[in-house]
Amino acid sequence: ESDAPVPTAKKEGLPLVLIIEDNADVVHYLSACLEQEYSLAVARNGQEGIDKALESVPDLIISDVMMPEKDGFEVCQTLKTDVRTSHIPIVMLTAKADIASKIEGLESGADAYLAKPFNKQELLVRLKKLMELRKNLQQYYRSIAFLPEGAEAPAKEKIENTFLQKVRDIVVAHLPDPEFELPRLCREVTMSYSQLYRKLMALTGHPPTHFIRDARLAKAKALLLETELTVAEVAYDTGFTDPGYFTRVFTKEFGMSPTEFRRSQIDSY
Repeated sequence: ESDAPVPTAKKEGLPLVLIIEDNADVVHYLSACLEQEYSLAVARNGQEGIDKALESVPDLIISDVMMPEKDGFEVCQTLKTDVRTSHIPIVMLTAKADIASKIEGLESGADAYLAKPFNKQELLVRLKKLMELRKNLQQYYRSIAFLPEGAEAPAKEKIENTFLQKVRDIVVAHLPDPEFELPRLCREVTMSYSQLYRKLMALTGHPPTHFIRDARLAKAKALLLETELTVAEVAYDTGFTDPGYFTRVFTKEFGMSPTEFRRSQIDSY
């Protein structure tokens, strides 16, 4: 059984796929199938797969079922119930093509199931469709990230809704503080910077800095509509130290200045 190294370096701009598989021949075949379109990382058993997934937060995971230390079902269940990795699509590979195994895999949270030996084109299409589904969900998550206070998000994917709500609540609670930045947010959600970055990028398509900025701007819009605060006061209340910079950011985002936005809303009534 060959144990030659498999490329694990992150290729700039390509989605990262984590392969969790103890059979070196299968790893090399998967690598040959995927290396042109994806960056690849490899784990040789279930526990190593969990550790690498938590560390690197890949875009997709391909996992065998029968493995040492932890099997694929345990891997899937662990990662799908951990908020750091719950959003990651998981494809299960198995030599067992029976219905009972497929049902067990899907119940553990797997997003797709492929029986060995599998066709290269089928694998590529499955991964492409899972990536497209994630992209489609980003619009949904962006829409619920800054719902008005008291509004509830549709129960589409509860663990992700809860996570976004927690991040939103933390950010909103610190909006007036201009020194509230990413390190503090990472500590409060108990994630490393890379974990939070990859989680929010996967869910919303935007990095954490944009999430904080969007929260400030969403609050600023509400204050402009619901209060008689001056533009400068709105800027300070949402964590901007320079009203001029606030006006530039607001105008770039919404296509009109804060004053124009307030006037347009008044005129529409």
